[in-house]
Amino acid sequence: MTEILVQVGAGDQVPSMARVVEHPAWPVLKDAVERIRPWQAKDGSIDFAAEGAPDPADAELVVRRITDAVSELSPLLPHDRVYHEALVEDLHRWADAGFGVPDFLDSLLAFQPAAHRADGLQHLVVFPMYTQNGNPDRNLEAVVLSMVWPDWLAELERTRYDNPLFCGIKFEDFTAGYDTNSAVLFPETIAVREAPERFSWGGIFCDREAARFRRVTAAAVDVLGLDLPADIAAMVQDQNRCEEAFVLWDMVHDRTHSHGDLPFDPFMIKQRQPFWMYGLEELRCDLTAFKEAVRLAADGVPQARDVQYAVLFDRMFRFPVTGERVRNYDGLGGQLLFAYLHQHDVVRWTDNRLSIDWERAPQVTNQLCADIEQLYRDGIDRPKLVHWFKGYELVATYLAPHPGSRWAKGPDALDLTLPPRKLVDDVLPDEFPLSMFYEALSKKLKNVIASTRGITADTAERVAA
Repeated sequence: MTEILVQVGAGDQVPSMARVVEHPAWPVLKDAVERIRPWQAKDGSIDFAAEGAPDPADAELVVRRITDAVSELSPLLPHDRVYHEALVEDLHRWADAGFGVPDFLDSLLAFQPAAHRADGLQHLVVFPMYTQNGNPDRNLEAVVLSMVWPDWLAELERTRYDNPLFCGIKFEDFTAGYDTNSAVLFPETIAVREAPERFSWGGIFCDREAARFRRVTAAAVDVLGLDLPADIAAMVQDQNRCEEAFVLWDMVHDRTHSHGDLPFDPFMIKQRQPFWMYGLEELRCDLTAFKEAVRLAADGVPQARDVQYAVLFDRMFRFPVTGERVRNYDGLGGQLLFAYLHQHDVVRWTDNRLSIDWERAPQVTNQLCADIEQLYRDGIDRPKLVHWFKGYELVATYLAPHPGSRWAKGPDALDLTLPPRKLVDDVLPDEFPLSMFYEALSKKLKNVIASTRGITADTAERVAA
């Protein structure tokens, strides 16, 4: 592993070379975390009166194994020393309090990965948490990760896409909560007594996103008979290129949530809205990344062309047919992108083969981005319910609503004496069903998509070999 110098104090730099997962204390830590996880309830506590519960002394022994392992591994990661000290204290406090609902606020506040964004820098993270798109319970999890922060990305963040909280990361190893579809490490998923005033970091595992993208895209291209340009075909086969595309995509996407003409809280925290509004927001952020990639490509940034096709293929091939159909807002965004390109004659499905007008694709994709941005600008002057209907109209222009939808029938079909949040109850779980094209594609890709659960760069390469 390349030596990385990390500034941890007043001008002091220390080397970090050894891989944490190769240290004998890591499997001890991982095993101890896996042992305690089945004892935990949904909220992270341990009910010692429950059937199959351990003796309290056994739980205390396991926690001591975890804290001993953390203390043994921490010298490998001097930049995380303060966090690891707070983590040990939080673990002891949890045990001393009888393993009630865990509170790891102190260690969460001490963990500051965005303060040291050095490419390849490792972190050992242990928290009681749920894993988004993975395990919904707040189990104890342990993950070793490394930072993805190459010089070219750092320069773009410094000069064009300021995003001081964003962390591109890769898996080194993890416990069961990450042997799932989760590709993020977010502080809001961690069990704490109170939410901090503001979060100071957010991590996205670009290696999992890239590996999943490669497997699903390759299968979709084969099923659909799509003829890829040589350079894009080479990209789909190249894990490193895809990781670089995703980390750039993610960085621009992440900052877009708080940039632009925004008629509402961009993260929609504590807001109840129809799921198509979430779908439009996520698609807006992705299409902004696409638009910026077109500009960056013109400026000679080599990763930018890859970003464009990562956005197109992941959105069109994987998103619509992944997950349940209940309020699947990311799936809806993928359906909308495909339908928009199809109805503008960029994408064609003829003779059971898919073709793409590669020259017009950037222009028309940017046009959809502009349509959503116009919706947002106009929304600033509209009441909430009117904005929701305008969002519905935009989606319904290209996607057929469910024939039983009340929202599709317009305002007269709804009880407008109710507050807007109550009208969300009238939204069908699958307000915009899959087209016949996607129903067929879903059957073809479902096993491939299922196989990406828990995927990493290493597992993807082993399968390919």
